[in-house]
Amino acid sequence: MHSTFPYLPAGLSALDYALMGALIFAGACLQGIGGIGFAMLSAPLGALFFPQLVPGPLLALGGCVSLLSALREFRAIAWPLAGAALCGRAGGGLLAVAVISSLRPEPLAVLFSVSILLAVAMSLLGWRVAASTASLAVAGAASGFMGTITSAGAPPFAIVMQHVAPERMRATIGCILCGGAALSLAMLSVAGRFGAAEVRLGVALSPFLLAGFALSNRLRGRWSALAVRRLLLALCAAGALGVLAKLAWPG
Repeated sequence: MHSTFPYLPAGLSALDYALMGALIFAGACLQGIGGIGFAMLSAPLGALFFPQLVPGPLLALGGCVSLLSALREFRAIAWPLAGAALCGRAGGGLLAVAVISSLRPEPLAVLFSVSILLAVAMSLLGWRVAASTASLAVAGAASGFMGTITSAGAPPFAIVMQHVAPERMRATIGCILCGGAALSLAMLSVAGRFGAAEVRLGVALSPFLLAGFALSNRLRGRWSALAVRRLLLALCAAGALGVLAKLAWPG
């Protein structure tokens, strides 16, 4: 049975729409609590089961939930850190495009994923990076490079900002990821890979995103700073393992 809703792409079944919605709902709730998580959950599962979501609709939805996170705790945004991170992210993305043209991306993806796992392990053992404009610029470059190659660009920010107050971390990372998503969507639009069909699918799934984010409003106050930090590190590790698993079993 196929959906008869006029705003859904032709051929999309009601069951697929509901499953996509559940994925978007869970990802939005995770990001609303921990500051990251939407892309880490939805990108690998979307690529595997719902390729029509990747990359445009997921980027648009991820940008929206990031914007909501930034607006919800707007006064907590660390603007100098966000600016440094966005500059670094733009540079890292351009570098990745240049490198991909001459090198195979798979070894680089393995290197970055293993680096994230090592950073998570070191963080659990007490290693700490101060969140400064310099460290956020480096994290932004790593995010732009890693995100261009693997679609998982949030972990470097989470590693650097894990000890920042949860509201400041969520708002600042939300600002950074929203800006990054807007830049990526502009490039996709120029390349002809983000058009009316992708916009319709994103709009159709937006109620699930809003519901998931609304649930995070009720849950985030119940999470201590330590619990949020542990969630961040768990999401970072899961994202790195997901990239390694995708490379090991590409089919």
